[in-house]
Amino acid sequence: MQVWPGEAYPLGATYDGAGTNFAVFTEAADRVELCLLHDDGSETAVELRESDAFVRHAYVPGVMPGQRYGFRVHGPYAPERGLLCNSAKLLLDPYARAISGSIRWGEEVYGYRFDDPGRRNDLDSAPHTMTSVVVNPYFDWGDDRPPRRGYHETVIYEAHVKGLTMLHPGLPEELRGTYAALAHPAIIEHLTELGVTALELMPVHQFVNDHRLVDLGLNNYWGYNTIGFFAPHNAYASWGDRGQQVLEFKSAVRALHEAGIEVILDVVYNHTAEGNHLGPTLSFKGIDNPSYYRLTDDPRYYMDTTGTGNSLLMRSPHVLQLIMDSLRYWVTEMHVDGFRFDLAATLARQFHEVDRLSSFFDLVQQDPVVSQVKLIAEPWDLGEGGYQVGNFPPLWTEWNGKYRDTVRDLWRGEPRALAEFASRLTGSSDLYQYDGRRPLASVNFVTCHDGFTLHDLVSYNDKHNEANGEDNRDGESHNRSWNCGVEGETDDPGVLTLRARQMRNFVATLLLSQGVPMISHGDEFARTQRGNNNAYCQDNELAWVRWPEPGEPEPGGGLPAFVRAMAALRRDHPVLRRRRFFHGRPVEGTHDELSDIAWFTPEGREMTQQDWDSARASALTVFLNGNAISEPGTRGERITDDSFLLMFNAAPKPLDFVVPVDHGRQWQVVVDTARTDPVPPGTGPKVRAGDRLTLKDRSLTVLQRPA
Repeated sequence: MQVWPGEAYPLGATYDGAGTNFAVFTEAADRVELCLLHDDGSETAVELRESDAFVRHAYVPGVMPGQRYGFRVHGPYAPERGLLCNSAKLLLDPYARAISGSIRWGEEVYGYRFDDPGRRNDLDSAPHTMTSVVVNPYFDWGDDRPPRRGYHETVIYEAHVKGLTMLHPGLPEELRGTYAALAHPAIIEHLTELGVTALELMPVHQFVNDHRLVDLGLNNYWGYNTIGFFAPHNAYASWGDRGQQVLEFKSAVRALHEAGIEVILDVVYNHTAEGNHLGPTLSFKGIDNPSYYRLTDDPRYYMDTTGTGNSLLMRSPHVLQLIMDSLRYWVTEMHVDGFRFDLAATLARQFHEVDRLSSFFDLVQQDPVVSQVKLIAEPWDLGEGGYQVGNFPPLWTEWNGKYRDTVRDLWRGEPRALAEFASRLTGSSDLYQYDGRRPLASVNFVTCHDGFTLHDLVSYNDKHNEANGEDNRDGESHNRSWNCGVEGETDDPGVLTLRARQMRNFVATLLLSQGVPMISHGDEFARTQRGNNNAYCQDNELAWVRWPEPGEPEPGGGLPAFVRAMAALRRDHPVLRRRRFFHGRPVEGTHDELSDIAWFTPEGREMTQQDWDSARASALTVFLNGNAISEPGTRGERITDDSFLLMFNAAPKPLDFVVPVDHGRQWQVVVDTARTDPVPPGTGPKVRAGDRLTLKDRSLTVLQRPA
């Protein structure tokens, strides 16, 4: 076999049409072997003799796409110094563009002996581990263009590749649960009709099913256990796992783009699947443990701010390069439109504290590719000082956990929730205004993959996670939920009616709020996990979306139609999705004497501080002035819109609301969550200034006045 010196860049396996260049960084190794794997179980070893700045490299002519490979790293095994080199372990390429197979758990994939953790394990892991794959980078993108929707036009739909598509009756069985299913017209049509503009996919980077879960007969369903930051997860591919998964993912992105839907990836750069000091040796540990991981003062152990056993070393230039190369790859080669960063506070931990100006954020800010896509932070982790909502740099948007908590509190009847609710409804200026950000920095959500579904939020007071095998100890215990009087499933018509109304209240509030709304997959169908608020290991019908069969009534009391109607109302009215914060006064140059926003008691008088401070306050009216929008259009034109009155009654009894007398003479009802169906356009009751409307307990009504 010919072996040429090759190049140190780019890292990974790069096919050029005639052969493949291999390059891997390791400062810890004495010697590195590239192992080309054959289908009969044999392997051909090629030593990477060339080294530039600790990057070992070689070019092998004739190595084609589909070739499986791995690395064997020879060097010191000295856990007391944090060094875990072990040539008996076949290691994944950190830059592998595709990964084949799955792990067969056993002592072979661990670097130590089970009966003596201090002793090196020399069992060969090759027959038991995953392998890297050379891929063909060429793909016909046609005229694919990123939709590049502004945040003010964005409605995010958080979904799981398998969970969303596995039970869809209109999909061929061989496509269910795969990237190809995302590209199927049945899925795209549903998303389009729902008003979705961005599909946020739960992790699709290659991840590992944990040894512990497999032993329990469970799986890591969510996928927050990454081992390959460049490779699409192979179990979601219907075409094969020798590089076909890359083509299938690209095809799905192309189809979604054709429908005007952006693709955002939920990414996990805070830790890897190798766990703590008792975890397996799959890649980074064996290649260069001290360069990739945050070690404690005793280098045998890992610092863990993620709850998973390890944290990547964010002050290492090689870790930062890995992350930035990965992000750029998914944008430039896979055409994704943005990222949601899991436990993003960990990425800011350059040393111990959370530092918003850490190297990672500097690099993102300056990168001409990554800085131009959507960047969404989950602004917390499990470490000290890890709750950082509102503290990310101006380029970033954030999952607004305070929005979720406040909206839940209002509708479940918590006292003293009204004042903070007003802030969350209008874009959380207390969190985002003072560093130059705008309402669109707030990604608003009521539910997400982590926690109760929308149905369960109104059906359970307590978590019911027994199926996870941890005696219900896992998952959040304080869910800010309310079961409407009965825990779990019931036939009580009064309870079911109230639950359906509460779900409409949450959907309407979300889509009427300033900021970027995010819907959790299946909530439009009132999906239930039977009270399980931590379904991370439930790869089964408990966690999958159940779609209605053809001819079956829409579930949730017509909830899908209501979601569609609310998304359409938001889409059609810029005053409901403003790009700047409200001023709370008349806006200069708009020729309107009324304030751009005003707050009223149910009696129709303007709210006073005493009204805001009342512990019992649970109802208010909000005036949104469509004639006082301060931000211009894309060509500098003035934007005008209809005006709206949003009437919220979170009280446990019906209340009379008076239509304010000085903010418009005639209005029409366009939303009423007390109804089981959306108000058909133009058919709602007409009311005049000074009229009284009786709002049912725990309901909201929206009035519209033409511009």
